[in-house]
Amino acid sequence: MTGAVTAASEREALAAIASRSLFPVEVRADAPVTHGTNVRRVPAQIRATCFSQLADLLRSGVPMLRSLAVLIRQANHSGLKEVLQEVHRLVEDGATLAEAMGRFPRIFGEMSVSMIRAGSEGGFLEEALTRVADFTETQEDLRKRTTGALAYPVFLGVVGTLVVIVLMVFFVPKFESLFENLRQRGELPVVTDILLTTSDLMWGYGPYMLVAIVAAALFLSRWLKTAAGRLWLDRVRIKLPIVGKVFLSLAVARFCRVLGTLLHNGVPIVRSLEISSDATGNRMLGQAVLKASEEIAAGQSLAGPLASSGHFPPMVVEMIAVAEESNTLENVLLGIADSLERRTWRELDIAVRLIEPLMLLLLASVVLVLVIALLLPVLKMSTTI
Repeated sequence: MTGAVTAASEREALAAIASRSLFPVEVRADAPVTHGTNVRRVPAQIRATCFSQLADLLRSGVPMLRSLAVLIRQANHSGLKEVLQEVHRLVEDGATLAEAMGRFPRIFGEMSVSMIRAGSEGGFLEEALTRVADFTETQEDLRKRTTGALAYPVFLGVVGTLVVIVLMVFFVPKFESLFENLRQRGELPVVTDILLTTSDLMWGYGPYMLVAIVAAALFLSRWLKTAAGRLWLDRVRIKLPIVGKVFLSLAVARFCRVLGTLLHNGVPIVRSLEISSDATGNRMLGQAVLKASEEIAAGQSLAGPLASSGHFPPMVVEMIAVAEESNTLENVLLGIADSLERRTWRELDIAVRLIEPLMLLLLASVVLVLVIALLLPVLKMSTTI
């Protein structure tokens, strides 16, 4: 027999089937569980605190359901409280903590769920929760430091572009009538002629250009959401001058930290590679890691396919090869992540220090060209007089 029953949980569904003197062979939800999908994103610091508090409660001997109830009462974030209430209900119905949290991938993430599952199965759930909390805090700190380092150069670029646009649209056209006689006699300097022509185009076709730019931006944003667009963006990102090496080093460091943490918590290496391929934040590196997982499943080592991809630094590949031979891969990976992050922050600091004067020099050069283009005709007219 096949059919459907209405129930609030799987346990109630099993009870309803048993009350009809039927033995359930398979019971599954009629539609995917969507509860919590509309919950707004929970900040990483709040998630890290939640994991840490749960680990402390369990380590103190507090039962799981009571620990979750304590977290629900203490939760100040409305979205997290709603998710924890659903997790509590699922655990009460017989699901494991990993299964319950796995219903909310946007909140907890696949890597955290996998580590918690490994901790539950291996008997070290408290340690796994502590490591998840530490890793979440480390990744959030890494993201904030990267964003903070690049904020000022981006601000300079945006402000400089706006200033140039304002000058070209509202300031330069005021000189066109002054230089009209020189233009008619063919004595207008080339750079001034180009400047005035560009200003006329921006003034006359500005709305159309703005619409075209917005349409191109929308098209590009949609295309970048596709698999081909994301792959192209990741390829360009790691090949950029100055900052490309920084992006690559951060992605490799993130991969090493995720893989090392998962292996340390007992997650099988093939599954760990599949999870860490998404955690790199770069599709090109993710594809190389997935290829490595396939070759490891076939009996190969990890260092070989990483080296053949050409995206991982030779020093990192060599250290991984040595760690595989000495059976210390997870510890070496975490050490590589720490070393890469320290070196990357030094390189990022140097890159930011270079970008700032370069941006200022670029803005000064553009303004200088504008000034020269406007002063040359004035000097020419004064000489003629």
